[in-house]
Amino acid sequence: MAAMLARMSSQSTTPVYGLDRRVDESIVVRLGGSWALAQGLRGADLLETALVDERPVAIRFDTDDLGDWDSSLLTHLVAVSALGKEYGVDVDTSGLPLGLQRLLSLSQAVPARPDARTATTGSDFIDRVGETALQTHRVAWEGVDFVGDLTIALGRALLGRARFRGSDLALLVEQNGFEALPIVTLVTFLLGLILAFVGAVQLQTFGATIYVADLVGVAMVRDMGALITGIVMAGRSGAAFAAQLGSMKVTQETDALTTMAISPMEFLVVPRVLALCLMMPLLTLYGDAMGVLGGGFVGLTMLDLSAMEYLRQTSTAVSLTDVAGGVLKGTVYGILIAISGCLRGMQSGKSSSAVGDAATSAVVTGIVSIIIACGMFAFVFYTLGI
Repeated sequence: MAAMLARMSSQSTTPVYGLDRRVDESIVVRLGGSWALAQGLRGADLLETALVDERPVAIRFDTDDLGDWDSSLLTHLVAVSALGKEYGVDVDTSGLPLGLQRLLSLSQAVPARPDARTATTGSDFIDRVGETALQTHRVAWEGVDFVGDLTIALGRALLGRARFRGSDLALLVEQNGFEALPIVTLVTFLLGLILAFVGAVQLQTFGATIYVADLVGVAMVRDMGALITGIVMAGRSGAAFAAQLGSMKVTQETDALTTMAISPMEFLVVPRVLALCLMMPLLTLYGDAMGVLGGGFVGLTMLDLSAMEYLRQTSTAVSLTDVAGGVLKGTVYGILIAISGCLRGMQSGKSSSAVGDAATSAVVTGIVSIIIACGMFAFVFYTLGI
């Protein structure tokens, strides 16, 4: 019978594969060249066709021209053995190199379980609920533990006993204060402008456009100034804190501080919390002013109001209690942002992807905390009649 032959290339650096029929009614699988995973896996379709058409009594191997090989060749031989069992044809491995014979025997020593490749469907609903509850408990306890350690460290800082560098605190104050002014200016100015537009549409119906100043002033000073500034700082500083501390964990800087008997809580976390607590009240006042300026821009350019009218109406509507309440909210938001960012940074794993996850989690945690705190402030102020 004529030989059934399929060659990928005549070069020794590529796998060579062929089938020959012997007079003893056996098929010889000719293996040559180099077999590597980088060149892909070869199936046994050609051999299966020969088994169906020719019905040989045995499968043998010719490896005289075989070069380098790896697990791709072993995978092909496993497939050939499986075909031999399926069609009741004896597979003679004596023509294979000794190493291949041993590996092939080892792969067939223990038969695969019928359900070994069954797709995992996951745990049932009760197991998932339990795992989620345990995870939530663990994360909550870590948060409580972190806040407790931070409280102790801040107490030591107030007593002058905390070990951190004043230059680090000054740098963090600059980064979270002066360098944050451009983005705070843009966002709060546009917010004041938007509030003025929304109010003007309704107030023009009653000829009361002068009260746009009241709307913008009260909204910005009481709530929106602190809220929007907090959200901006959560995305800017909260993520930065988490990324910085997470990167320090990856490079084992926090471990080095612990080895030198320096508390990472005091050296790394306390300066960040203090910097944001000092800057957030000032950024809140600045954001309030920019929001009022944005509303005034709309009032002067589109509502035919004079600058003196707008400022007089704003000063009449806004009280010192409103300003103090807004500053208090901004301070609390700053504490929440700093805690969220530092907590997620200290919880970060020691890989690059974990640092990114920590930064994302810090932003989400900070914004959610701010919204919850804003709702609580609204309820308390309403109850107190403020």
